[in-house]
Amino acid sequence: MAETGKLEKMLILAFSDSEKAENGGTSDADDQFEALINPESYALQYKLKFSQAGQGQGTSGAQLKYEYTEPEEITFDFLFDNTGIIDGNPRDSIADDLKKFKDVLTGYKGDSHEPRHFKLVWGKNSIFKGRVTEMSIIHKLFKPDGTPIRATATVKFKSSIEDEKRAAKENKSSPDLTHVRKVKYGDTLPLMCYRIYGDPKYYVQIAKVNGLTNFRQLIPGTDLYFPPIAKTP
Repeated sequence: MAETGKLEKMLILAFSDSEKAENGGTSDADDQFEALINPESYALQYKLKFSQAGQGQGTSGAQLKYEYTEPEEITFDFLFDNTGIIDGNPRDSIADDLKKFKDVLTGYKGDSHEPRHFKLVWGKNSIFKGRVTEMSIIHKLFKPDGTPIRATATVKFKSSIEDEKRAAKENKSSPDLTHVRKVKYGDTLPLMCYRIYGDPKYYVQIAKVNGLTNFRQLIPGTDLYFPPIAKTP
């Protein structure tokens, strides 16, 4: 039996930072955009990056070496129409709707010095979280004087995840990989070294890598790099 009930419109929720986008809801968003009509489809892209070794003379191919998995991408088309056919609310122009749309999705925020982070929500489902990387707008219908009254905006979002959450998701705990950790209250460099390398004694090397002159006073919120190191007895 088909489900019945209120038609839920897709929402794009805008947040000032990634953590708010991860945990926040409609009431926590700085701004939002509601789709005029829900998209008929959306495209998800998954890309793997490989490097190709030099192909030997007289051979038929070369082995691909895996480098990394690129962030997931999703592409949506959003319709803008001011004829009133769709929502029963005719307007003079779609210019104001498009300006609002562009301001929300690509506007530079002075307080954070970057565009926003986004969460795509459809009903009770969170579809995607990430950043806008591309937007194109095609105007499709015009008044006799050239004023556009219908347009389609194609927007590409790329997945964005905090370093600590990404590391947990990938479960890459190997000390042979470079790790980035954000200093939290109560953290000490020896303690952070113990978490990464299983031994606190490498704090001097890590202090040098990060240019720390006083490793005893770590500033919360600072990103520290823990590269692979040659372990000694």
